[in-house]
Amino acid sequence: MEYFAKMIVAFTWLLFLPGIYASWDEWWTYDGISGPDFWGLINPNWNMCERGRRQSPINIEPNRLVYDPHLRQIHVDKHKISGSLHNTGQSVIFRVEKGGKHHVNITGGSLVYKYRFEELYLHFGADNQKGSEHQINGATFPAELQMYGFNAELYHNMSEARQGSNGIVAISVMIQIGDESNRELHNLASGFGKVVYRGQKWPINHLSLAGLLPETHHYMTYDGSTTHPGCWETTTWLIMNKPIYITKQELYLLRQLMQGDQTLPKAKMANNFRPVRALHHRTVRTNIDFTHSPGTKACTMQREMFYAARQWPKLL
Repeated sequence: MEYFAKMIVAFTWLLFLPGIYASWDEWWTYDGISGPDFWGLINPNWNMCERGRRQSPINIEPNRLVYDPHLRQIHVDKHKISGSLHNTGQSVIFRVEKGGKHHVNITGGSLVYKYRFEELYLHFGADNQKGSEHQINGATFPAELQMYGFNAELYHNMSEARQGSNGIVAISVMIQIGDESNRELHNLASGFGKVVYRGQKWPINHLSLAGLLPETHHYMTYDGSTTHPGCWETTTWLIMNKPIYITKQELYLLRQLMQGDQTLPKAKMANNFRPVRALHHRTVRTNIDFTHSPGTKACTMQREMFYAARQWPKLL
């Protein structure tokens, strides 16, 4: 009954929005009848959002993690890049400058191929109790940063890669509030006040993606999807096992971003996260060898300092 009720609403939207397929990217949201529950019903090209069995984000359950000794260290090229910060109405996104001399490659981890970074998403909540898309043992963070790259060895671009096997990598970094901001996150935050309204963009120069990673080699990985339409199930997720930090002032500026343009600002962008999806028997692997930890019975979730999926040795 719930599915048919959704379909009725979806077809109602189709009647009133004849140009929907041309303008879809301009009006989907994270709430209401254009929110996550309807992404896969209105646009048939996004049916995986409704029917997929390997969807993201997920709640990482500590007692279901599997240690994999073959997982390698994640490597992100250290050279700096330039690009632009965009307010798309749904998210604030950093996109790398097209035609730049240097590409940032992502390798290692559970990846077999070389992936080229293309864009970075920020998801955040209206208050400190929510905001991240992924959860750790049911706990959320005020924000989550996601770096997306495409398989540059098999595909020419992101559009092609998201349709194919092993097409996309996504690195997830939780964001916590601290007295000092991560240096590279501070660089991004310098543009928050310049992209308050939909359609606005601001140049960001000399950004180090490697500098956005926390100081740890530990991570969790699983096969999933993009967390925005059309929820393509060609994504390998690498979730870092420590957060980076943002100041209260910078988070306040982020929360002032609007969904609409200056003429019609609409609502604030905050709470732009997709609810967690069912795991459906997928395996979540980690490179943290908790068998050598002195205490593995209790889970650890010290949000002020770090987060961990079990009580393993002190993180780097």
